[in-house]
Amino acid sequence: MSIGSQVLVELKGRKKIRGKLRGYDTHLNLILEDAEEFTTDPETDEQTIIQLDTVIVRGDNVVIVSPPPK
Repeated sequence: MSIGSQVLVELKGRKKIRGKLRGYDTHLNLILEDAEEFTTDPETDEQTIIQLDTVIVRGDNVVIVSPPPK
């Protein structure tokens, strides 16, 4: 993985978090800095963005980790 780089993490429940990857372990638990959470309402497809600082994402909620779109 790209420690120190921006990543986009897709989670169960149609949530996405974008932030700078600071660390991870064998269970795919992630530590992200300067993170933003994107939530999509399934009925209206309206997206909400919540600013987060440092967040720990539990690995069993992670669907995919990728570089953010350009």
